[in-house]
Amino acid sequence: MDTTTLISTILITLALVFYTLGVWAERIAHYLKPWHVAAFWIGFVFDTTGTIAMDLIEPGVDWLSAHTITGQLALWLMLGHAIWATITVRRGTEEARTGFHRYSLLVWLFWLVPYIGGMLLGMDVI
Repeated sequence: MDTTTLISTILITLALVFYTLGVWAERIAHYLKPWHVAAFWIGFVFDTTGTIAMDLIEPGVDWLSAHTITGQLALWLMLGHAIWATITVRRGTEEARTGFHRYSLLVWLFWLVPYIGGMLLGMDVI
């Protein structure tokens, strides 16, 4: 495995760790806390940098591939999720903070599609 592949794999895996930690900790607590929001943002940053690193392995994006489409949608959903979480923690009602976990799980589940797909592509399974 070359260095760029290793780095991008580590970055994407760190995205999985932080995003999963934030989503599941928030879901278990049933209350959105500032550190959950920080975990969402850290996961997003790792995912973005990992995606950029992966583009260095094979430059040029196939915009019509299922992996690219789901990956881009997942990044946009993560960004929207992190922004919304930030606003909710800063100005949201208690009701908004206690109900936020419903949306988080959906974004996380969608994010797993390109993560697992990319893993399978990397192993030449699909």
